[in-house]
Amino acid sequence: MSGHSKWATIKHKKAATDAKRGKAFTRVIKEITIAARGGGDPDANPRLRTAIAAAKAVSMPQDNITRAIKRGTGELGGGQIDEVTFEGYGPGGAAVLVDTATDNRNRTVAEIRHIFSKHGGNLAEKNSVAFMFDRKSHVVIEADQTTEDDLLTAVLDAEPDDARLEGSHWEVIAEPERHDAVLEALRAAGIETLSAEIAMIPQNLVKLAGKQAEQMLKLTDALEDQDDVQSVYSNFDIDEEELERISG
Repeated sequence: MSGHSKWATIKHKKAATDAKRGKAFTRVIKEITIAARGGGDPDANPRLRTAIAAAKAVSMPQDNITRAIKRGTGELGGGQIDEVTFEGYGPGGAAVLVDTATDNRNRTVAEIRHIFSKHGGNLAEKNSVAFMFDRKSHVVIEADQTTEDDLLTAVLDAEPDDARLEGSHWEVIAEPERHDAVLEALRAAGIETLSAEIAMIPQNLVKLAGKQAEQMLKLTDALEDQDDVQSVYSNFDIDEEELERISG
């Protein structure tokens, strides 16, 4: 799995500031709104079901969730939100995918391009790096939450592609349509998740170290802090010890 996954895990352990919580709320509200365009019933809309689960994970009030769904279905007014995915390269040639939800494409393009340029990367043409990733269910679990035997026993019937230990956490990878089954199996076994999403998983990794590793993490952070960014994926790989050193 990518170094970005390790980096996200380290950041998840840090105490969240009010600003970060606000960013999480904004991101989830946009995702619910977009997902609800496919129908406001979560039982019939897997993307909406996943978005609602993400909202509950950050303790979003039900009223906020309901309003976001209604904006998506058109029952409430609101500005048009477009999904735009950017592709590019970071330091050391690492591939980067950036999913955004924006009400102003021109602004978002300019800001994303500036962030890439400032941190030693560059934007690329459409489909220049997307083919390096696969869309998968990606669930992360703290290593001390379970043993390998218990984890494998729990998720076996959910038919995941892989379940493996990556440093300080377990990762369960599955086809997107198996996402709900994996989560239900883990809940039934009493195994708590650190994160659960439909993500873009890199097929191959690019090893980074030293200055390139530091630049790549700064690029990732800057992209994630941009207001319109929903998700950032990359195929960089950085040793966990170096990640800990850089994160301070």
